[in-house]
Amino acid sequence: MYDNALIATIARTRRHNIGDLLWRTAARFPSKTAIVYGQLRQTYAELDKLVNRTANALTERGVQKGDRIALLSHNNHSFVVAYFALARLGAISVPINFMLGPTEVAYILGHAGATGMIVEDTLLTTAKLTIEAAGAERSVRVRGVIGEHGTGTPGGWESLQTWMEHPDATAPDVTLADDDPLQLLYTSGTETRPKGAILSGRSLIAQYVSCIVDGQMSVNDVEIHSMPLYHSAQLHCFLTPGIYLGATNITLPGPDPAAILAAIEKERATKLFCPPTVWIGLLRHPDFDARDLSSLAKGYYGASVMPVEVLKEMSRRLPNVRLFNFYGQTEMAPVATVLAPEDQARKPGSAGRPGVNVETIIVDNDDRPVPPGTEGEIVHRSPHIMLGYWNDPEKTAEAFRNGWFHSGDLGVIDEEGYLYVVDRKKDMIKTGGENVASREVEEAFYAHPAVAEVAVFGVPHQRWVEAAVAAVILRTGQTATEEELIAFCRERLAGYKTPKYVVIVDKLPKNASGKILKRELRDTYASLAETEKGAP
Repeated sequence: MYDNALIATIARTRRHNIGDLLWRTAARFPSKTAIVYGQLRQTYAELDKLVNRTANALTERGVQKGDRIALLSHNNHSFVVAYFALARLGAISVPINFMLGPTEVAYILGHAGATGMIVEDTLLTTAKLTIEAAGAERSVRVRGVIGEHGTGTPGGWESLQTWMEHPDATAPDVTLADDDPLQLLYTSGTETRPKGAILSGRSLIAQYVSCIVDGQMSVNDVEIHSMPLYHSAQLHCFLTPGIYLGATNITLPGPDPAAILAAIEKERATKLFCPPTVWIGLLRHPDFDARDLSSLAKGYYGASVMPVEVLKEMSRRLPNVRLFNFYGQTEMAPVATVLAPEDQARKPGSAGRPGVNVETIIVDNDDRPVPPGTEGEIVHRSPHIMLGYWNDPEKTAEAFRNGWFHSGDLGVIDEEGYLYVVDRKKDMIKTGGENVASREVEEAFYAHPAVAEVAVFGVPHQRWVEAAVAAVILRTGQTATEEELIAFCRERLAGYKTPKYVVIVDKLPKNASGKILKRELRDTYASLAETEKGAP
């Protein structure tokens, strides 16, 4: 109907992708503070120009649409600049967990086929070892250093600051299709190797709309970003939607409770997201009652299940904060369902209802929908969903069976359409022929006044196949014995659900996003049933 030139012009006119979000916000709010990081305060107009300069520098170094560029960094202003610069070019950013070792990072680098790395200076040793382990000395040709700590730029690498000073601050002329891949996010890995979820601009923007609408987000928000930006929750549920709207974004290097509480007071922050483990750390911190937190209006939790007892404490100690539960996973970009503030007391423990762009149902083992109140696997349909797993057609086909994305989570939807997550399939404990949901057992422990944190998992058992184990952190100044805690649970749970073993620990293994690493606990205590005496 139209010639190719007109089609191209129309496409450029209708462009709507991640890079476009920032410059539109900069046009609307040029002098508004976009980013606060340490002593740096930067307006939207300044951030937009810095992103353009960096994108043009990357173009001169051969970066183009479709290239995979790894980001290995803690939270900082430069990470934000690099992320948007790559998006403007249509390059595919590959944020990597900075807690991984060189061999693990090398796998991601090689699997993604990355041709560049942007690395924080404190992580340069990991980056160099990674490139060697991946045999990527020639293929990783673009190497940028985020100079956070003044350690200098080694040979073969360039300073990101130099890229930010590129003389050309005009926007790159790159037109992207809605479903062009823009990011590869590698899952934390329930299997031996992580999978790369391919997220397009369409996926991400649809998800931002769901977050903004269901999370009741506003241009007037002043947000704290302390959780890792390599993780989809902080980056795609909060930072980028905040920039989409024109909110002010306070970026912290990490989730230090004292720093978070101080930032809320200093910046009069209105909005905070933390996983349950970090909320617990905030509630237990001595500064919690000493700091002025009166500006905080909205609190978000997710990334793992919030214990009901902790949620009750949050509601009691933060009575003026509206609480939201965001549930999802990396492949959903990541939000699927949201529990609104008005439902927190009425539906404790629920993950809420599907977001505005999401359908969610429960299916049985044959992928047939089940009636309300019946447990099964949680599956979704949504424009949020990834395009597939990078270079993994088998896992992609398995995840997208019968026209639905299969989450791997077990859940129940009640008569009113509210989702309750029972457990990850992999965390379900099979003991004596019965299935035990670790979450249900953890809730019983959280009712004990001495329990600060708990993780329940299964270990091999000669008689029962698996035995439930609870690793417990006690509250400061509180005491409880293993036997006492087992007896406490036995009063509240069926006998087969009561852990056979309890271990008192000082800390639980967690990833940088605050999720408890139960696979590490399973490995650590795998021989417990052979060496320890537990409950009969």
